[in-house]
Amino acid sequence: MSIETDIKQKKFKSPYQRLAVNLIYTTNWMLYQQLEFLREFDLTPQQFNVLRILRGQGSTPMKVNEITERMLDKTSNTSRLVDKLLSKELLIRKVCPSDRRAVDVVITQKGLELLKNMDPIMDKWEENMHSLSPEEAELLSKLLDKLRVSQ
Repeated sequence: MSIETDIKQKKFKSPYQRLAVNLIYTTNWMLYQQLEFLREFDLTPQQFNVLRILRGQGSTPMKVNEITERMLDKTSNTSRLVDKLLSKELLIRKVCPSDRRAVDVVITQKGLELLKNMDPIMDKWEENMHSLSPEEAELLSKLLDKLRVSQ
């Protein structure tokens, strides 16, 4: 379906306005689908992002500010997200040996198992993008990178 059909708008001021609206609409569409899938695991997209970042670190601890730098949603309150995940026993907090004022965070085995259980569902969610060929997906990704660099 076209963006015009989806939002019932006949015409846009320019191709750039159409692109902007389409990007926002498509992002929200993808986020809504992700929210639905995450709901059954009692996670928000931001909490899921923290867990994925920490899984990528393996057993190497990260400081909260390092997690914040890697977050997809730069407006996230990472400290609050970490506290919530700690209460769910998906993370552990350790005092940083090199800086006692800093706190290191590591994903727990329970957190790793949760992500492992979620992986097949996440793979299925990503199949939404399989309407594009791998080459088209790569091109679109490069174009989005180019768009962000122009800012």
